[in-house]
This record gives sequence, C-alpha cells and structure tokens, in this order.
Amino acid sequence: MATTTSVSAEAPVHDSQDSIGTVPDPTQSPRIAALKAAFPLTVPICMGFLFLGASYGMLMGTKGFSFVWPMCMSAFIFAGSMEFVTVNLLLSAFNPIAAFLLALMVNARHLFYGLSMLGPFKGLGWKRPYLIFGMCDETFAINSSARIPNGVDRGWFYLWVTLFNQSYWVIGATIGGLIGSHLDFNTDGLEFVLTALFLVIFLDQWLGGKHRERLSAVIGVLASLACLVVFGSDDFMIPSLIAMLVLFMVLRPYLDTLKSDAADIADDGSDGNDTVANVRNAGDQPTATAAAETKEER
Repeated sequence: MATTTSVSAEAPVHDSQDSIGTVPDPTQSPRIAALKAAFPLTVPICMGFLFLGASYGMLMGTKGFSFVWPMCMSAFIFAGSMEFVTVNLLLSAFNPIAAFLLALMVNARHLFYGLSMLGPFKGLGWKRPYLIFGMCDETFAINSSARIPNGVDRGWFYLWVTLFNQSYWVIGATIGGLIGSHLDFNTDGLEFVLTALFLVIFLDQWLGGKHRERLSAVIGVLASLACLVVFGSDDFMIPSLIAMLVLFMVLRPYLDTLKSDAADIADDGSDGNDTVANVRNAGDQPTATAAAETKEER
C-alpha cells in the first residue's frame, strides 16, 4: 500500500533472546501473549486505515458497486493504492496487460520488502504464506522494527500485526461501501482522496528530507511531467513509473539516504572525538617509531 510510512529495506531478524520487555505469564497462551504485544502497535494504523478504507468503499458505492465489491477486493487484493486505481479499471475498457503492468509498477516496492523479510519469516510454517500476502507498508514497518518482548512467539506476533492491519482496512472499506451506496448528495471529487494522500506523502518527504531526498521528489515530478507531455493524460502513468524506476536505479549512489546521513554527520563534525583520537594516534606514531629505532641502536 502507498502510505505515509517511511521504512528501511534492511529488516532485522528478531530473536526472542535479543528482545526486550517483560516476560509474559508462563500460563498464558502464546497466541494471547502475542496478541497483547501486537495490538497496541497497530492502534495508530487503525485510525488511518478506517478512514482511507471508508473513502475507498464510498467511492465504490458512488460508482454503482455493491458493498460486497470493496469488501472482497480489500480482503483478496489488499493493496490500497491499487484498489483505488481498480475502480477506474473496472469502469474502463478491458485491458488486462495494462492492468497487470500498472499493478506491478504501483506495488513493485513490495519486492524489496519481501526480500528483506526472508530471514524473519524463516521457519514460521503455515503462517508464512499469509504473512507474505498481507505485508503492506505499515505492517512491514512494524514487523521489521518492533522489539518483540521476551517470551512472545515471533510468528504469532507477526501474524497478529498483519491480521489486525488487514482487518482495519476491510472493515473500513465495507463500512464505506454500505454508506456510499446510500449517499444522496454530490460526491464529485471523492476520488481525489488518493491524490491527496500521495500529495501529503510528497510534502512530508520534501519538508522533512535533506537535499538528496528532495532530489528524488523532483525527479519523480519531472519524469511525470515529461511523460504527460509525450504520452498524454490517458497513457502517461505506466511510462512515468518506468522512467522513475530507471532513473532511481541509475542515480541510486547519489540518492542513498544512509550515505547522505553519514556524510552530513561527518560535515557537522559530530565525529570530532574520533577525529581527534585519530590525529593523536597519527601524531604518536613517529614518536613510537623513533623510540623503537633508538632501542635497536642501543
């Protein structure tokens, strides 16, 4: 899903031995212990998913679809931004190739999420297929960074986080679908909610990022404008996504956030103590060498 969460592609492997927190009651079921640990982390996600899911359901309802459509699509597709796009795909001419390419490009980031979670998901048995299916931006952010309390089963923790987050989205979409089919006022512009979401993500990246993060945002805007001029408003989406992907891959050394942060730390002089220590060590080397040579002469 395309959301406001910023995540890292390097996900640590969580081990209960390296976790923190209080030890759960040994008489308590592992499922319940994992549920109690996972639920509080998903509450902030609930607020956003209920609202966005309801907006999606209302959009489907105003387009003439039964609430069953958004309910089933949110359960079986579970790709928020793609679900919004699917509304227009269902109302336009049948073009499976374009739909496939669009879905692939919009959700291509999940390829990197999946690769980084191969370690944490290893050995989870029957839970693993659902964890792979239900991994969205927010779920990845929690599962890849949460400090699982001691004694809490890792597999059940991941499962509850994934299940809670998807449930919020399905509930919101279903409620929106029920409401949308009974709205009697003008709902023109409701589909702008997805555009507004992406605009908020863009502004958050622009205002909160440094020059390299802003450069990536500028590249995305310029690539989209260029493709809009070349291909027109009806066909620019896929070419612009491909252009951005190629440009980001080519310019990756210059857009690497980690390298940028490291360079900024060095420029700010925050490593001054290390620098002083290195200078001292370098200054002591000739003295030590001279002492050794004097000893040999003796």
